[in-house]
Amino acid sequence: MTATSGDKTGGNNKVDWRALWASGDLARFCFISLGILLHATNETMIATVMPAMVGDLAGVQFVGWSLAVYELGAIVAGAAAGRLVSYVALRTNMMAAALLYAAGALVCATAPSMPVFLAGRLIEGLGGGALVSLAFVSVERLFPRNIWPQLFGIMSAIWGVAAFSGPMLGAIMVDFLSWRWAFGVFTLGGAAMALASFAVLSTPQAKRPQVSAGTAPSFPIVALGCLAVSIVLIAAAGVDIALLRSSLFILLGLAGLALFFRVDALKPRSRLFPSQLFNWNSPLGSGMIMVAAFSVATCTFAIYGPLLLTTLHDIPILTTGYIIAAESIAWSILSIAVANAPLERERLIIVIGALMIAAGLAGFAYAIPTGSIPLILLCALLQGGGFGVAWPFLTRVIVASASDGEQTIASAAVPTMQRIGYAVGAALAGIIANACGFSEGLTREAAANVAGWLFLAFVPFGIVGCMAALRIALPPTRPQ
Repeated sequence: MTATSGDKTGGNNKVDWRALWASGDLARFCFISLGILLHATNETMIATVMPAMVGDLAGVQFVGWSLAVYELGAIVAGAAAGRLVSYVALRTNMMAAALLYAAGALVCATAPSMPVFLAGRLIEGLGGGALVSLAFVSVERLFPRNIWPQLFGIMSAIWGVAAFSGPMLGAIMVDFLSWRWAFGVFTLGGAAMALASFAVLSTPQAKRPQVSAGTAPSFPIVALGCLAVSIVLIAAAGVDIALLRSSLFILLGLAGLALFFRVDALKPRSRLFPSQLFNWNSPLGSGMIMVAAFSVATCTFAIYGPLLLTTLHDIPILTTGYIIAAESIAWSILSIAVANAPLERERLIIVIGALMIAAGLAGFAYAIPTGSIPLILLCALLQGGGFGVAWPFLTRVIVASASDGEQTIASAAVPTMQRIGYAVGAALAGIIANACGFSEGLTREAAANVAGWLFLAFVPFGIVGCMAALRIALPPTRPQ
């Protein structure tokens, strides 16, 4: 933290925003939060850009990869960035991450083919994931501990704004300019952030490594390598569908995921997840199962929803942008609405949220093929609102149930599991969509077949998520 920041806050939890602004600390906070805005907006924008991009580049069979590789890059870079500040200055890390992000966006904006575009998405994910991780590290290093809750709350609000604005930005760019300009905006944003890092992050704390070399936790390279290979194998199973080859790739991919969690558990100093990760009989294990199941199940609408609606029903991209934005708004509003609910009701609230998510997911299986905008909007509101209701309390239950010394790991494990779920869900969605007709190209007939099966195929994951929520609500089992 800066040398005078403790004095400015008066040693209590009330933030003196005027003093923070006068000192330049507030400007620094706004600057580091820009990384979250860039990453999250780009993450959600892809939904409304996808139809125009597929129309230009073709390669509809790779649509699921667009989210899978982005999330994979974000997971790897997010884990790396928090450790790199122990060896390389925060400012240098921020500049490198912003430049990497800008480079990825530039590759996407100028891509002549879908494989090149996917390479850009991977680079974007690496840069964006690092920017998010460095934003949280920056709060810890540059600001006094007593105002962390307020700053983290603002960062959560920024994420909500990004989730809302991303689909809208993509729709507006496609309608008035080009899908390529949507990524061009992020190229300029990343480059500007890299240049500004040199001037804004000028404090001694930002210009030197955090600890001397050799004292930081090792980087989980083996575990993340297993994760990367497994997700690529699952995604590759959906390209050029063949029963033997695709089945083999899926089995190898699932085995790789199991190996990833096993290797992570064997490395206590660098582990990404707490112990008892998938223990059905513990609130932590049931909670993480719920996080994984719903993350896998609910990424399909963001990836394929706009593409199916425009192809099947000629629904404008801007309309689909409003629907996706409404899902994010429902998440934010209901999170605020239940924030002050009594703790004794938290497990009931988690169950209600889970049932809402599952209802929205199942509803999409009917609403997307029929093209009813009111029904689609209702499903989006149920799905987003369910996450808003359940997630704050679910996270608290998971962290509170963690073993002593693992609370920090548990709190970071929830978003990490979400990203893994999104990546795996996107890869599985690609397999289903290609098996149902997209492997032959984007046609109305193929879209109708995909719409009929894609969402229905993920309903079992929703059921597992509800079962996990009910398990959390039950009294814990006592050892015999």
